[in-house]
Amino acid sequence: MALRKKRRIRLRGRTISKGVIHVQASFNNTIVTVTDARGQVLSWSSAGALQFKGPRKGTPFAAQAAAKDAISVVDEGIMKRAEVKIKGAGSGRDAALRTISRSNIVLSFVRDITPMPHNGCRPPKKRRL
Repeated sequence: MALRKKRRIRLRGRTISKGVIHVQASFNNTIVTVTDARGQVLSWSSAGALQFKGPRKGTPFAAQAAAKDAISVVDEGIMKRAEVKIKGAGSGRDAALRTISRSNIVLSFVRDITPMPHNGCRPPKKRRL
């Protein structure tokens, strides 16, 4: 697991009282984004950015590594409290949440924002013989 070289960080010596950690866990990849209260991205990471390739990107270990890499920027006392929003049904959602809860950031709440269809789309017409 190699850490990525270039980091996209928008912190200029400031402390953030409250932020939002977004976790998007699909079956193929897990993306973790750390934002401030206004929604501006402070840091992000994904399993693919950490050099996990192919089917290993969808594993819980890859999600754990992505979450650890994303919150390592704000874990050094820069962000005090955060709320977590989890989207998706991938296998990495629990591992990412477990890693975030073990950090020094106090979690105010954890919300599942996975989109759920309310009866879905209309089915196609039946085939006539």
